[in-house]
Amino acid sequence: MHAEEAAAQQETLTPEQQAQKEQEAKQKEMNESYAITPETNEVKNWPQGPSVYAGGAVVMDVNSGAILYAKNMDGKYYPASITKLLTTLVALENAELTDKVTFTQDSVSFLEPGDAHIGMRAGEEITLEDALYAVLLASANEVSHAVAESVGAKMGGDYDTFIQQMNLRSKELGCTNSHWMNANGLHDEEHYTTAHDMALIGAAVFQQEEFRTIEQSLSHTIPPTNLVNEARTFQQNHKMLYANNQYYYEYCVGGKTGFTDQAKTTLVTFADNGELQLVAVNLHSYGANVYTDTKAMFEYVFQNFKKVSLENEMDSRKVEKCLTENPYVVLPKDLDLKDVSVEYELVSGGENREAQAIYQYKGQCVGKAEVVLKASYYKKMAGKSDPKLHKVKNDRCEKRTFDLKTKVLLVIGGLAVILLGIFAMVLSIKKSYRNARRRKRNSHSGNGRTGNRRAGAGKSTKNRRNKSSR
Repeated sequence: MHAEEAAAQQETLTPEQQAQKEQEAKQKEMNESYAITPETNEVKNWPQGPSVYAGGAVVMDVNSGAILYAKNMDGKYYPASITKLLTTLVALENAELTDKVTFTQDSVSFLEPGDAHIGMRAGEEITLEDALYAVLLASANEVSHAVAESVGAKMGGDYDTFIQQMNLRSKELGCTNSHWMNANGLHDEEHYTTAHDMALIGAAVFQQEEFRTIEQSLSHTIPPTNLVNEARTFQQNHKMLYANNQYYYEYCVGGKTGFTDQAKTTLVTFADNGELQLVAVNLHSYGANVYTDTKAMFEYVFQNFKKVSLENEMDSRKVEKCLTENPYVVLPKDLDLKDVSVEYELVSGGENREAQAIYQYKGQCVGKAEVVLKASYYKKMAGKSDPKLHKVKNDRCEKRTFDLKTKVLLVIGGLAVILLGIFAMVLSIKKSYRNARRRKRNSHSGNGRTGNRRAGAGKSTKNRRNKSSR
């Protein structure tokens, strides 16, 4: 009845009243989202960061992996077109910019009204370089599909092969709650990610020089193709790159926009102020708020954090050498290395004594570095156990020890085993005592009665078994 009454009431509203009602609901949602406290604000002595509209948000240093701002960063959301960052990474790692991308009927037939595209036709061919400009700047969905098909074929498979590689690469980067169903980000219930996972993906693709070149471009022109005689020109969608608009940010060096009705507004942005290179992610946001929030997040980090070198700061008793070039951590300006703890986790099974040094401040990741452990410390770490048991994902900065809940469960399990052992022992003693008394009584009764009792016991047992089997 309530649903019917609500529907009836909605029918009586004028278009203006309905629009006002929707605006009020949106404003309420916005206020509630901005009221949620970022997790990093709860870290002792950590600078207080800004409130943002996004359901999940994070700012991460792209080189050290330091998490500097986090709001529900492991919450699962739909990514929309920021999916194309992973598409680009897999393409760059498995093909050359000069390779041809061919458009099949499958790569264009799925498009629906409202889907972003640049009007490619089945049978057209362009270079992978031109295709990636269309993927990243124009967010062209048919081009993303064609890239996946063509690169997948070069990998010895097809479109599905490319999607499988997206999922594999995602896991290799340390993503823990992402699943990819397509190369463009069009809505699928099983296509999702997190702010932290997208930061890891963003940091990885940012290392690609070709990506950085494309991302900083404001426009691109694809020349005439084998089927179309006209050139196609399109513009960059990320508003923080344009100097003549209100959302311009001087330190922005690229990013990727996204939107679907289900994902709402999503945004990944890269910034470089000459000292720190950052990636910021906003998931499940709305409209232009995502730009003002991103700028606030970047300014918060640039104003409150500093880079602290780890050169000559490694523990010489444990570390033989550092494999990471110019290793550093990122700390609040009021903190120093003495406030940071470090632990070592073997990497790739511990071959060649390689490990990851994970630096934390009160459980908050502030950086990591790849190192080679000294033989004595490696032996102490590995012990007699299989070194593979210490394997850790390279891009996850988190403590890998048993938590309190796990320890409690282990203790309870151990006590349960001991109690069961004692109970079995008591039963065994009682049984032995009863058998001794029975033999003593039988010795005074005669052999005939003893035989009859055993036969009856056997018959009784058989009846019980038959009843059980039914």
